[in-house]
Amino acid sequence: MNSQSNLSTTEPAVGSRTPVLALDNIRHAYGRHTALENINLEMHPGEVVCLLGPSGCGKTTLLRIVAGLEVLQHGSLALNGKNVGARGKAHVPPEKRNVGLAFQDSALFPHLTVLENITFGLKALPGRQRRRRAMEMLEQLGMTAYADSYPHTLSGGQQQRIALARALAPEPQLMLLDEPFSSLDARLRDRIRDDTLHLLKKVGAGALLVTHDPEEAMFMADRIALMHEGHILQMGTPRELYCAPQHPFVVTFFGEVNTLEGEVQHGAVATPVGSVAAPGLAEGCRVQVMIRPEALRIVELDEPALHKHSHIIMAKLLGRTSLLHICAHGNDGREAHLHARVPGVFLPADGQPVSIYLDPSQVFVFPLDPEASRAGAAHGEAEQDHRNYAHCHDS
Repeated sequence: MNSQSNLSTTEPAVGSRTPVLALDNIRHAYGRHTALENINLEMHPGEVVCLLGPSGCGKTTLLRIVAGLEVLQHGSLALNGKNVGARGKAHVPPEKRNVGLAFQDSALFPHLTVLENITFGLKALPGRQRRRRAMEMLEQLGMTAYADSYPHTLSGGQQQRIALARALAPEPQLMLLDEPFSSLDARLRDRIRDDTLHLLKKVGAGALLVTHDPEEAMFMADRIALMHEGHILQMGTPRELYCAPQHPFVVTFFGEVNTLEGEVQHGAVATPVGSVAAPGLAEGCRVQVMIRPEALRIVELDEPALHKHSHIIMAKLLGRTSLLHICAHGNDGREAHLHARVPGVFLPADGQPVSIYLDPSQVFVFPLDPEASRAGAAHGEAEQDHRNYAHCHDS
Protein backbone atom coordinates (compact mmCIF):
# COMPACT_ATOMS: atom_id res chain seq x y z
CA MET A 1 0.00 0.00 0.00
CA ASN A 2 1.36 3.42 -0.87
CA SER A 3 2.21 5.90 1.83
CA GLN A 4 -0.04 8.84 2.60
CA SER A 5 2.81 10.94 3.97
CA ASN A 6 3.07 13.17 0.89
CA LEU A 7 -0.61 14.10 0.78
CA SER A 8 -1.19 17.83 0.80
CA THR A 9 -4.16 17.53 3.16
CA THR A 10 -6.25 20.39 4.38
CA GLU A 11 -7.36 19.92 7.95
CA PRO A 12 -11.09 20.52 8.20
CA ALA A 13 -11.54 23.48 10.49
CA VAL A 14 -14.54 22.28 12.43
CA GLY A 15 -16.83 25.16 13.34
CA SER A 16 -15.10 27.68 11.07
CA ARG A 17 -16.88 26.68 7.88
CA THR A 18 -20.33 25.59 6.87
CA PRO A 19 -20.52 21.78 6.88
CA VAL A 20 -20.61 20.29 3.41
CA LEU A 21 -23.07 17.73 4.84
CA ALA A 22 -25.21 17.83 7.96
CA LEU A 23 -27.53 14.98 8.97
CA ASP A 24 -29.84 15.44 11.92
CA ASN A 25 -31.82 12.61 13.53
CA ILE A 26 -32.21 10.56 10.34
CA ARG A 27 -34.56 7.60 10.60
CA HIS A 28 -35.55 5.34 7.71
CA ALA A 29 -37.64 2.18 7.50
CA TYR A 30 -38.67 -0.35 4.87
CA GLY A 31 -42.06 -1.56 6.06
CA ARG A 32 -41.57 -2.83 9.60
CA HIS A 33 -37.80 -3.03 9.27
CA THR A 34 -35.98 0.01 10.62
CA ALA A 35 -32.86 0.49 8.48
CA LEU A 36 -31.58 3.67 10.17
CA GLU A 37 -32.24 5.17 13.59
CA ASN A 38 -31.05 8.46 15.11
CA ILE A 39 -28.27 9.19 12.62
CA ASN A 40 -26.43 12.45 13.30
CA LEU A 41 -23.35 13.36 11.28
CA GLU A 42 -21.48 16.43 10.04
CA MET A 43 -18.79 16.63 7.36
CA HIS A 44 -16.59 19.58 6.46
CA PRO A 45 -15.02 20.62 3.13
CA GLY A 46 -12.07 18.44 2.15
CA GLU A 47 -12.88 15.78 4.74
CA VAL A 48 -13.12 12.07 3.91
CA VAL A 49 -15.61 10.21 6.11
CA CYS A 50 -16.13 6.45 5.82
CA LEU A 51 -19.38 4.70 6.67
CA LEU A 52 -18.02 1.36 7.84
CA GLY A 53 -19.94 -1.73 8.85
CA PRO A 54 -21.12 -5.22 7.92
CA SER A 55 -23.69 -5.92 5.21
CA GLY A 56 -27.19 -4.83 6.21
CA CYS A 57 -26.11 -2.24 8.77
CA GLY A 58 -27.68 0.65 6.82
CA LYS A 59 -24.62 2.37 5.38
CA THR A 60 -25.73 2.18 1.71
CA THR A 61 -29.25 3.31 2.64
CA LEU A 62 -27.74 6.36 4.33
CA LEU A 63 -25.62 7.13 1.26
CA ARG A 64 -28.68 6.84 -0.98
CA ILE A 65 -30.61 9.28 1.24
CA VAL A 66 -27.75 11.81 0.97
CA ALA A 67 -27.67 11.31 -2.82
CA GLY A 68 -31.42 11.82 -3.11
CA LEU A 69 -32.01 8.30 -4.41
CA GLU A 70 -34.19 7.62 -1.33
CA VAL A 71 -36.82 10.05 -0.10
CA LEU A 72 -36.07 11.28 3.43
CA GLN A 73 -38.63 9.92 5.91
CA HIS A 74 -37.58 11.55 9.17
CA GLY A 75 -35.03 14.16 10.24
CA SER A 76 -33.25 16.75 8.13
CA LEU A 77 -30.41 16.87 5.61
CA ALA A 78 -28.41 19.93 4.58
CA LEU A 79 -25.78 20.30 1.85
CA ASN A 80 -23.46 23.32 2.17
CA GLY A 81 -25.88 24.90 4.62
CA LYS A 82 -28.89 24.50 2.35
CA ASN A 83 -31.67 22.26 3.59
CA VAL A 84 -32.42 19.74 0.83
CA GLY A 85 -34.35 17.22 2.86
CA ALA A 86 -36.85 17.45 5.69
CA ARG A 87 -40.16 15.86 6.47
CA GLY A 88 -42.96 17.72 4.74
CA LYS A 89 -40.65 19.49 2.29
CA ALA A 90 -40.48 18.75 -1.43
CA HIS A 91 -37.91 16.09 -2.32
CA VAL A 92 -34.80 17.48 -4.05
CA PRO A 93 -33.70 15.01 -6.78
CA PRO A 94 -30.08 13.85 -7.18
CA GLU A 95 -29.34 16.02 -10.23
CA LYS A 96 -30.09 19.18 -8.22
CA ARG A 97 -27.90 18.34 -5.23
CA ASN A 98 -24.44 19.04 -6.70
CA VAL A 99 -23.02 15.74 -5.50
CA GLY A 100 -20.78 13.33 -7.38
CA LEU A 101 -21.66 9.62 -7.40
CA ALA A 102 -19.33 6.65 -7.86
CA PHE A 103 -20.43 3.06 -7.35
CA GLN A 104 -18.97 -0.45 -7.40
CA ASP A 105 -20.05 -0.74 -11.03
CA SER A 106 -18.43 2.10 -12.98
CA ALA A 107 -21.62 2.39 -15.12
CA LEU A 108 -19.88 4.12 -18.03
CA PHE A 109 -21.83 4.68 -21.23
CA PRO A 110 -20.56 1.92 -23.57
CA HIS A 111 -21.37 3.84 -26.77
CA LEU A 112 -19.38 6.93 -25.72
CA THR A 113 -15.63 7.38 -25.67
CA VAL A 114 -13.77 8.06 -22.44
CA LEU A 115 -13.70 11.79 -23.21
CA GLU A 116 -17.41 11.83 -24.09
CA ASN A 117 -18.25 9.98 -20.86
CA ILE A 118 -16.54 12.68 -18.81
CA THR A 119 -17.99 15.63 -20.75
CA PHE A 120 -21.51 14.17 -20.51
CA GLY A 121 -22.17 15.92 -17.19
CA LEU A 122 -20.64 19.23 -18.28
CA LYS A 123 -23.32 20.39 -20.68
CA ALA A 124 -23.64 23.75 -18.93
CA LEU A 125 -20.13 24.65 -20.16
CA PRO A 126 -19.18 25.68 -23.70
CA GLY A 127 -17.70 22.89 -25.83
CA ARG A 128 -14.05 23.91 -25.51
CA GLN A 129 -14.31 24.32 -21.75
CA ARG A 130 -15.96 20.90 -21.46
CA ARG A 131 -13.09 19.29 -23.32
CA ARG A 132 -10.48 21.22 -21.36
CA ARG A 133 -12.01 20.23 -18.04
CA ALA A 134 -12.28 16.58 -19.06
CA MET A 135 -8.67 16.47 -20.23
CA GLU A 136 -7.53 18.02 -16.94
CA MET A 137 -9.23 15.21 -15.04
CA LEU A 138 -7.69 12.58 -17.33
CA GLU A 139 -4.25 14.10 -16.86
CA GLN A 140 -4.56 14.01 -13.07
CA LEU A 141 -5.38 10.30 -13.28
CA GLY A 142 -2.73 9.48 -15.91
CA MET A 143 -5.37 8.51 -18.48
CA THR A 144 -4.94 11.10 -21.26
CA ALA A 145 -3.82 8.42 -23.74
CA TYR A 146 -7.25 6.77 -23.45
CA ALA A 147 -9.39 9.82 -24.26
CA ASP A 148 -10.65 8.32 -27.54
CA SER A 149 -10.98 4.75 -26.26
CA TYR A 150 -14.28 3.03 -25.47
CA PRO A 151 -15.02 1.60 -22.00
CA HIS A 152 -14.99 -2.06 -23.13
CA THR A 153 -11.33 -1.72 -24.16
CA LEU A 154 -10.27 -0.65 -20.64
CA SER A 155 -9.38 -2.74 -17.61
CA GLY A 156 -11.54 -2.68 -14.49
CA GLY A 157 -9.15 -0.30 -12.76
CA GLN A 158 -9.07 2.05 -15.74
CA GLN A 159 -12.86 2.08 -15.93
CA GLN A 160 -13.07 2.97 -12.25
CA ARG A 161 -10.63 5.86 -12.79
CA ILE A 162 -12.82 7.18 -15.62
CA ALA A 163 -15.95 6.87 -13.46
CA LEU A 164 -14.18 8.91 -10.76
CA ALA A 165 -13.11 11.53 -13.31
CA ARG A 166 -16.68 11.80 -14.62
CA ALA A 167 -18.06 12.26 -11.11
CA LEU A 168 -15.47 14.91 -10.16
CA ALA A 169 -15.52 16.86 -13.45
CA PRO A 170 -18.54 19.05 -12.47
CA GLU A 171 -16.61 20.03 -9.31
CA PRO A 172 -19.09 18.78 -6.71
CA GLN A 173 -18.42 19.81 -3.14
CA LEU A 174 -19.39 16.33 -1.96
CA MET A 175 -18.46 12.97 -3.48
CA LEU A 176 -20.48 9.86 -2.59
CA LEU A 177 -18.70 6.55 -3.13
CA ASP A 178 -20.42 3.20 -2.57
CA GLU A 179 -17.76 0.45 -2.30
CA PRO A 180 -16.09 1.67 -5.52
CA PHE A 181 -13.03 -0.58 -5.14
CA SER A 182 -14.63 -3.87 -4.05
CA SER A 183 -14.74 -5.42 -7.55
CA LEU A 184 -10.99 -4.95 -8.11
CA ASP A 185 -8.28 -7.46 -7.25
CA ALA A 186 -6.27 -6.75 -4.10
CA ARG A 187 -3.12 -5.25 -5.65
CA LEU A 188 -5.03 -3.04 -8.09
CA ARG A 189 -7.47 -2.03 -5.35
CA ASP A 190 -4.63 -0.64 -3.23
CA ARG A 191 -3.33 1.45 -6.12
CA ILE A 192 -6.72 2.78 -7.23
CA ARG A 193 -7.80 3.83 -3.77
CA ASP A 194 -4.44 5.53 -3.24
CA ASP A 195 -4.95 7.46 -6.52
CA THR A 196 -8.50 8.30 -5.45
CA LEU A 197 -7.41 9.63 -2.06
CA HIS A 198 -4.72 11.84 -3.62
CA LEU A 199 -7.19 13.22 -6.15
CA LEU A 200 -9.90 13.92 -3.55
CA LYS A 201 -7.40 15.80 -1.41
CA LYS A 202 -6.07 17.71 -4.41
CA VAL A 203 -9.47 18.95 -5.59
CA GLY A 204 -10.65 19.58 -2.01
CA ALA A 205 -13.92 17.71 -2.36
CA GLY A 206 -15.56 16.24 0.73
CA ALA A 207 -16.15 12.51 0.34
CA LEU A 208 -18.54 10.08 2.01
CA LEU A 209 -17.32 6.54 1.35
CA VAL A 210 -19.20 3.31 2.08
CA THR A 211 -17.07 0.25 2.78
CA HIS A 212 -17.17 -3.00 4.77
CA ASP A 213 -13.35 -3.22 4.85
CA PRO A 214 -11.80 -1.84 8.08
CA GLU A 215 -8.34 -1.51 6.51
CA GLU A 216 -9.75 0.48 3.60
CA ALA A 217 -11.60 2.76 5.99
CA MET A 218 -8.47 3.37 8.05
CA PHE A 219 -6.45 4.10 4.89
CA MET A 220 -8.98 6.47 3.31
CA ALA A 221 -10.74 8.23 6.16
CA ASP A 222 -10.12 11.31 8.23
CA ARG A 223 -12.98 10.01 10.38
CA ILE A 224 -14.87 6.71 10.48
CA ALA A 225 -18.52 6.18 11.40
CA LEU A 226 -18.81 2.53 12.43
CA MET A 227 -22.40 1.37 11.91
CA HIS A 228 -24.22 -1.58 13.43
CA GLU A 229 -27.91 -2.46 13.02
CA GLY A 230 -28.88 0.97 11.72
CA HIS A 231 -26.99 3.00 14.34
CA ILE A 232 -23.64 4.80 14.37
CA LEU A 233 -21.96 2.90 17.18
CA GLN A 234 -18.86 5.08 17.33
CA MET A 235 -17.44 7.90 15.24
CA GLY A 236 -13.90 9.22 15.33
CA THR A 237 -10.47 9.09 13.74
CA PRO A 238 -9.05 5.68 12.76
CA ARG A 239 -6.74 5.87 15.77
CA GLU A 240 -9.63 6.62 18.15
CA LEU A 241 -11.68 3.66 16.95
CA TYR A 242 -8.75 1.24 17.01
CA CYS A 243 -7.08 2.36 20.24
CA ALA A 244 -10.06 3.62 22.26
CA PRO A 245 -13.10 1.52 21.25
CA GLN A 246 -16.28 2.30 23.14
CA HIS A 247 -18.17 -0.93 22.45
CA PRO A 248 -17.27 -4.63 22.12
CA PHE A 249 -18.43 -4.69 18.49
CA VAL A 250 -15.92 -1.96 17.64
CA VAL A 251 -13.07 -4.12 18.95
CA THR A 252 -14.01 -7.24 17.05
CA PHE A 253 -14.79 -5.45 13.78
CA PHE A 254 -11.19 -4.33 13.39
CA GLY A 255 -9.77 -7.84 13.58
CA GLU A 256 -9.42 -11.06 15.51
CA VAL A 257 -9.27 -10.88 19.30
CA ASN A 258 -8.68 -13.31 22.14
CA THR A 259 -11.58 -13.17 24.60
CA LEU A 260 -11.37 -14.23 28.24
CA GLU A 261 -13.79 -13.84 31.13
CA GLY A 262 -13.08 -12.83 34.68
CA GLU A 263 -14.14 -10.83 37.70
CA VAL A 264 -13.02 -7.41 38.87
CA GLN A 265 -11.09 -7.66 42.14
CA HIS A 266 -9.35 -4.59 43.58
CA GLY A 267 -9.69 -2.73 40.26
CA ALA A 268 -8.16 -5.46 38.10
CA VAL A 269 -8.97 -8.76 36.40
CA ALA A 270 -6.76 -11.83 36.76
CA THR A 271 -6.11 -13.69 33.50
CA PRO A 272 -3.75 -16.50 32.44
CA VAL A 273 -1.50 -13.84 30.89
CA GLY A 274 -1.40 -11.53 33.88
CA SER A 275 -3.48 -8.94 35.69
CA VAL A 276 -5.41 -6.41 33.59
CA ALA A 277 -6.53 -3.05 35.00
CA ALA A 278 -10.29 -2.40 34.97
CA PRO A 279 -10.80 1.16 36.21
CA GLY A 280 -14.37 2.37 36.44
CA LEU A 281 -15.85 -1.11 36.74
CA ALA A 282 -17.58 -2.20 39.95
CA GLU A 283 -15.94 -4.60 42.37
CA GLY A 284 -17.09 -8.14 41.65
CA CYS A 285 -18.35 -7.23 38.18
CA ARG A 286 -18.15 -10.07 35.65
CA VAL A 287 -16.23 -8.86 32.61
CA GLN A 288 -14.84 -9.96 29.30
CA VAL A 289 -11.22 -9.18 28.54
CA MET A 290 -10.34 -8.80 24.87
CA ILE A 291 -6.71 -9.08 23.83
CA ARG A 292 -5.51 -8.35 20.31
CA PRO A 293 -3.07 -10.97 18.97
CA GLU A 294 -0.41 -8.28 18.51
CA ALA A 295 -0.66 -7.40 22.22
CA LEU A 296 1.13 -10.65 23.15
CA ARG A 297 4.95 -10.60 23.13
CA ILE A 298 6.37 -14.11 23.15
CA VAL A 299 9.81 -15.11 24.48
CA GLU A 300 11.14 -18.68 24.19
CA LEU A 301 12.33 -20.36 27.40
CA ASP A 302 15.31 -22.70 27.58
CA GLU A 303 13.39 -25.42 29.40
CA PRO A 304 12.15 -28.91 28.48
CA ALA A 305 8.72 -29.15 26.86
CA LEU A 306 6.80 -30.57 29.82
CA HIS A 307 3.72 -28.36 29.38
CA LYS A 308 4.00 -27.01 32.91
CA HIS A 309 4.68 -23.58 31.39
CA SER A 310 2.82 -21.64 28.77
CA HIS A 311 3.81 -23.27 25.50
CA ILE A 312 3.41 -23.22 21.73
CA ILE A 313 0.68 -25.43 20.26
CA MET A 314 1.53 -24.61 16.66
CA ALA A 315 3.12 -21.81 14.61
CA LYS A 316 2.18 -20.72 11.09
CA LEU A 317 3.97 -18.30 8.75
CA LEU A 318 1.51 -15.90 7.11
CA GLY A 319 4.00 -13.83 5.12
CA ARG A 320 4.66 -10.56 6.93
CA THR A 321 3.65 -12.07 10.29
CA SER A 322 3.76 -15.38 12.12
CA LEU A 323 0.60 -16.67 13.84
CA LEU A 324 1.19 -18.58 17.08
CA HIS A 325 -1.35 -20.81 18.82
CA ILE A 326 -0.43 -20.73 22.50
CA CYS A 327 -1.55 -22.54 25.62
CA ALA A 328 -1.27 -19.90 28.36
CA HIS A 329 -0.89 -21.15 31.96
CA GLY A 330 -1.95 -18.76 34.73
CA ASN A 331 -0.53 -18.67 38.23
CA ASP A 332 -3.90 -19.90 39.51
CA GLY A 333 -3.78 -23.00 37.30
CA ARG A 334 -6.19 -21.70 34.66
CA GLU A 335 -5.35 -22.21 31.01
CA ALA A 336 -6.40 -20.38 27.85
CA HIS A 337 -5.92 -20.97 24.14
CA LEU A 338 -4.63 -17.70 22.67
CA HIS A 339 -3.46 -16.45 19.30
CA ALA A 340 -0.44 -14.16 18.98
CA ARG A 341 0.82 -12.35 15.87
CA VAL A 342 4.55 -11.68 15.64
CA PRO A 343 6.18 -9.61 12.87
CA GLY A 344 8.36 -11.54 10.43
CA VAL A 345 9.41 -15.19 10.66
CA PHE A 346 9.06 -16.55 14.20
CA LEU A 347 8.24 -20.25 14.26
CA PRO A 348 8.96 -21.94 17.60
CA ALA A 349 8.57 -25.71 17.70
CA ASP A 350 5.36 -27.31 18.93
CA GLY A 351 5.50 -27.63 22.71
CA GLN A 352 8.17 -24.92 23.10
CA PRO A 353 7.85 -23.30 26.56
CA VAL A 354 7.41 -19.53 26.40
CA SER A 355 6.91 -16.47 28.53
CA ILE A 356 4.07 -14.14 27.56
CA TYR A 357 4.22 -10.37 28.03
CA LEU A 358 1.16 -8.18 27.58
CA ASP A 359 0.87 -4.74 25.93
CA PRO A 360 -1.94 -3.14 27.99
CA SER A 361 -2.71 -0.56 25.27
CA GLN A 362 -4.18 -3.36 23.13
CA VAL A 363 -6.26 -4.95 25.89
CA PHE A 364 -9.91 -3.95 26.38
CA VAL A 365 -12.25 -4.71 29.29
CA PHE A 366 -16.06 -4.58 29.23
CA PRO A 367 -18.75 -5.73 31.64
CA LEU A 368 -20.52 -8.92 30.60
CA ASP A 369 -23.74 -7.32 31.81
CA PRO A 370 -23.66 -3.76 30.41
CA GLU A 371 -26.38 -2.73 32.88
CA ALA A 372 -24.25 -3.77 35.84
CA SER A 373 -21.63 -1.10 35.27
CA ARG A 374 -21.02 1.88 33.06
CA ALA A 375 -20.02 0.92 29.52
CA GLY A 376 -16.38 1.51 28.87
CA ALA A 377 -13.10 1.56 30.67
CA ALA A 378 -9.76 3.21 30.15
CA HIS A 379 -8.60 0.15 28.24
CA GLY A 380 -11.64 0.00 25.96
CA GLU A 381 -14.14 -2.80 25.55
CA ALA A 382 -14.54 -6.28 24.14
CA GLU A 383 -17.00 -8.80 22.70
CA GLN A 384 -17.08 -12.60 22.65
CA ASP A 385 -14.53 -13.84 20.11
CA HIS A 386 -15.74 -15.42 16.87
CA ARG A 387 -13.96 -18.63 17.85
CA ASN A 388 -14.87 -21.09 20.61
CA TYR A 389 -11.60 -21.70 22.40
CA ALA A 390 -10.67 -25.36 22.75
CA HIS A 391 -8.89 -26.64 25.86
CA CYS A 392 -5.17 -26.23 25.27
CA HIS A 393 -4.39 -29.93 25.22
CA ASP A 394 -7.19 -30.64 22.73
CA SER A 395 -4.97 -29.02 20.09
